[in-house]
Amino acid sequence: MTSASISCVVADDHPAVLDSVCRYLQQNGLEIVGRAFEGVGALDEIERARPDVALVDMRMPGLSGTEITRRAVQRAPSTGIVLYTGHGDDQFLTEALDAGARGVVLKEAPLADLVRAVRMVATGQTYVDPGLAGTLAVPELQRRVALTQREREVLRLLADGFATDEIGRRLFISGETVRTHVRKAMRKLGADTRTQAVAEAIRQSLIA
Repeated sequence: MTSASISCVVADDHPAVLDSVCRYLQQNGLEIVGRAFEGVGALDEIERARPDVALVDMRMPGLSGTEITRRAVQRAPSTGIVLYTGHGDDQFLTEALDAGARGVVLKEAPLADLVRAVRMVATGQTYVDPGLAGTLAVPELQRRVALTQREREVLRLLADGFATDEIGRRLFISGETVRTHVRKAMRKLGADTRTQAVAEAIRQSLIA
């Protein structure tokens, strides 16, 4: 995925910060498809635009970044949420982890790190700010956000009780491709069976 094809919603309750972040992302080839100054508006923009990535301030009026993330996972599961915050402790990482965030950036980081985070999350990777890299929660966070969109779709249909061939027909892919996605998801989730993979994906809020 090229930078130009990455769509992004940005939310921050400080207008100057919001403008500067959006301007910098655009200058680096990212497409801004929505902006918000408060929590409810951010969630609405994510649900409306369904961007590849949403860059969300942790503390905003109405809804916190973690609550936005938790709801966005259900309403726009294809959107990767990157939280940025001035708080760099284990408690924040735990909150981000439980909510389903796929990236964490400290506000003290250079703007170039925001671009890097958005690009990585848009391609199914995880970004954790280097300032948080030594915390115990990071490996767990990386494991939680590793699934691709197609892997999540396959697991979601498995959770609904569909067999391999039916999943293939619904997604317009072969049964063997379905099985390949399942095997990859199982490996990423540390699961021994399909059932375990589905259960773990649900537990981590990767699928509804």
